[in-house]
Amino acid sequence: MSNKERVAGGPLGKVAGKAKQMAGAALGREDLHREGQLQEVQADAQAEAAEQAAEAERKEEEARLEAERAETEAERRKVELEAQEIAAEEEAERKRAEEERVAAQRAQVDKAQAERERRASEQQAQAKRQQASAEKDEARREASELQREADRAEAAAAAIDPKEKN
Repeated sequence: MSNKERVAGGPLGKVAGKAKQMAGAALGREDLHREGQLQEVQADAQAEAAEQAAEAERKEEEARLEAERAETEAERRKVELEAQEIAAEEEAERKRAEEERVAAQRAQVDKAQAERERRASEQQAQAKRQQASAEKDEARREASELQREADRAEAAAAAIDPKEKN
């Protein structure tokens, strides 16, 4: 094969190589026969190299896709964890707010109860003051009545025995 000759590859190169082999065998030209064999082998080698390149490219693409899937899965897990953290924080905030609401409600109930008890105590104290005042007024009336009776009794005694008056 001379340097000027160019060997065609691919399926066309294989067909051309077969044709050269047959022509070389038919014409008795060993150089043409060898060139045909070489072209056929080269076409096979190119086809195999192309297959291997395609397979390597396919595997590289699969590896890239797998890496992408792994990255996507890692990101998904990260997002899920963040979502769980957010949900936990929101739940904790809801619980805290509910506890505060319950505590405020309980404090309001306790305050209302304390106010009722204070009013009841004040009413009892007022009732006792009124009762004491009424009892005091009654005692004054009784004392006044007794004083009047004593004065009448003294006047009656003085009228009976005027000498006993001091």
